[in-house]
Amino acid sequence: MGKQSLYGLLLIGAIFFGFIWYSSHQAKQFQEQQRIADSVRRAHGATAGTGNAADSTASFDNAAGKSATGVAAGNAGAGAASAGNAANVADTAAAARAQQAQFYGETLEAASHGEEKLFTVENNLAKFTFSNKGGRIASVELKKYKRFDGGPLVLFTPDSSAFSLTFFIMRDYKNVEVNTGNYYFTVDSLSSDSSGGGLAAGEKIRIVSMKLHVDRNAYVEFRYVIPRDNYMIGYSVRFVGMQGLLANQNELLVNWQAVSFHLEKNPRSEHLYSTIFYNYAAGDKNPDNIGISSSGSKSSDVNARLKWVAFKQQFFSSVIIAKGEFQNASLRFDSFQPESGKVKDFSAKLSVPFTADSISAGSPACDFSFYFGPNKFSLLRSYNMQLQKLVPLGGWIIGWINSLIVIPLFDFLGRFISSFGLIILLLTLFIKIITLPLTYKSYISQAKMRLVKPEIDELAKKYPKQEDALKKQQATMELYKRAGINPLGGCLPMLIQFPILIAMFRFFPASIELRGQSFLWAQDLSSYDSILNLPFSIPFYGSHVSLFALLMAVSVFISAKLNYNQTASTSPQMGGASMKFMTLYMMPVMMILWFNSYASGLSYYYLLFNILSIGQTYAFRYAIDEKKLHEKMRAKAASRKPRKKSKWRERYEEMLKEQQRQARKR
Repeated sequence: MGKQSLYGLLLIGAIFFGFIWYSSHQAKQFQEQQRIADSVRRAHGATAGTGNAADSTASFDNAAGKSATGVAAGNAGAGAASAGNAANVADTAAAARAQQAQFYGETLEAASHGEEKLFTVENNLAKFTFSNKGGRIASVELKKYKRFDGGPLVLFTPDSSAFSLTFFIMRDYKNVEVNTGNYYFTVDSLSSDSSGGGLAAGEKIRIVSMKLHVDRNAYVEFRYVIPRDNYMIGYSVRFVGMQGLLANQNELLVNWQAVSFHLEKNPRSEHLYSTIFYNYAAGDKNPDNIGISSSGSKSSDVNARLKWVAFKQQFFSSVIIAKGEFQNASLRFDSFQPESGKVKDFSAKLSVPFTADSISAGSPACDFSFYFGPNKFSLLRSYNMQLQKLVPLGGWIIGWINSLIVIPLFDFLGRFISSFGLIILLLTLFIKIITLPLTYKSYISQAKMRLVKPEIDELAKKYPKQEDALKKQQATMELYKRAGINPLGGCLPMLIQFPILIAMFRFFPASIELRGQSFLWAQDLSSYDSILNLPFSIPFYGSHVSLFALLMAVSVFISAKLNYNQTASTSPQMGGASMKFMTLYMMPVMMILWFNSYASGLSYYYLLFNILSIGQTYAFRYAIDEKKLHEKMRAKAASRKPRKKSKWRERYEEMLKEQQRQARKR
C-alpha cells in the first residue's frame, strides 16, 4: 500500500471519528435543552397544582370548622403538610426558573412572567384592543356596524385570537426558539396618549410601540400605525441591538389564529360565505380560497409566494398583507355548530423571508398591514391589491356585469335615495329598460311564429312520412326565410338577459350595502324575511315563512303561464304534459324552497322583475296588431327577390340531399 493510500485512509478515519464526536455533542446539547424545557413544564404544572392544593385546603378547613375539635386538629395537621408541599413546589419552580434564565437569559426569562393588560385605541371607524401578552391586536370592534341583534360587532376577542412571531437567537452556541406569544411586552406609545383612547384633535395617526426585551440592550419592537379614517393599519417588526444575538435563519414564522362569531341573521349563509382567501404575490393570478364548507374542516398548504391572507366572513374580513411577500402558507379552518354562536376557527401559519444580515438600525425587519373592515367592493378596490375579490360577484361576464354596471349604478342611486327598497325598484326598472329592445324582438319573433303555424301544419301534412323529415325541414326553413323569421329570435334575447339575472343572484347576498336595511316587512334585505316562525323545521325549506319568496313564486307561475301559452302554440313539442308540469308547477315550488332562506332583497328584485315582465307582455299584446303584422309579412314575402345562394347555403342543401340519398338506401 502506497503512502498516498495510507494518508487517504487516515483522513477518512479522522473525518469519521470527528463526525461521531460532533453528533454525540449535538445529542447531549439537545438532551440538555429538553431537560430544561421539561423542568419548566413541570414547574408550571406544579404551580398550578399549588393553587388547587390551596383551594382543597380551604375547603377542608371549612368542613373542619363544622366538625369536632379532634377532627379540626387533624385537618390543621393536614393543612401544615400541604403548606410544606407548597413550599417544596415553590422551590422546584424557582429552580426551574433559574435553569430557564440560564438557557434563555435573565432578561428574556423575566419577560415570560407577568400580567396581561389590555388597552384600546380608537379611530373614527374601529376600536383596536391591544394586549401586552404577545404584543398583539387582541380584539377589533367596528363602530359603524352592529350585529344582527343590535349588539356591538366584534370580529374577534382576546380569548378567541392569537398572534405570534417566531425567530431564533443564539445562546452558548445553541439556537433558541423565541415565540413572541409567550412573552409580555412593555408598552410604549409614541403618540400623545400611551394609555390608548381615541385620537386627539388634529392627531392624524396614533403609533403604538410594544417591545420585548431579549437582552439588556436588545429588544424586538412591534410598531402599529393607526390612521384616523381607515380600516387599514400598519404593522412593522424591528430588531434593535440584536445583530449579535440573532441566529442564522432564512425566515420568520407568523402564526395567526382567530375565531369568528355569529354576526348575521342567517347562520347557514354565514357559514357558506366564510373561508380563507389568499392572493398570489406575482399578480398574474386571481385570488383563491381553500374552499367553503358549512361544517367540518378545510385546510390547504400553499407552496407559492403570497401577498395577503384573509379570514373572510360574509360581510367582514380580517386580512394580513405583506409589504414584500409570504414565502408559503399553511391555512385551515374548523367549523362550529350554528347554535354555538361561533362560525369558524381560522388559522394561518406564514413564513416571511428574513436573514439576520438584513436588519439595520431603525429600519423594520419586515412590514405588514392589517385590514379589519367591511367587504365593500368600492372600498376594497381603492387599496389596489385585488382585495375586492373578497366580494363574491361571480367570474368573467357575471363579475363584469356586477362590477361595471350594477354596483356603480347602485352606489350612484344610494347617494340620493335612502330607501334601498326604492333603489332596488329603480335598478329593476333600469335593467328592464335597457333590455326592452331584446324583449320586444323576442315577442315579435314569437308572434310571427304563431302567425305561420297554420302553414307549418300544412307542411306536416304534406310530409307525414319519417323519411321525408329532411324535406319537411328544408321546406320549413324556406318558409321562415320568406316570412322573415329567425327561428332563434325568441331565444337569443332571453339568453342575453340570463347573465343579468345570474349577476343579481350573486350581487344581493354579497352586498354589504343591504345589510341591516329594512323595507316593508323585511328587517334585513341581505337576509331572509319572515312573517311566521314555525315551531318545527321543514326539510329543504326551514322553520320560517318568507313572504317575499311566496310572492315571487306566484309571479313566476303567472309569468311562466303566459310564456307557456305562447310557446306551446308555436312549438307543439313544448306543449306536452311533462313540460307543462315542470314549467308551471315544479319551477315555482323549487323557487320557494331555494329562496325561503335567501336574501329577501333578491326575492324582492325577482318579484319586481316578473311583475314588470308580465306588464310588458300585456302591453305588447295591446300595442301589436297581429293582423297587420301578418299582412306585412305576406307583403314582404311577395316582394322578396330571390337571392343568389351563399356557399354555406349550397353546402347545407347538398348535405340534406346526401342525407336523403342515404335514407333511401336504407
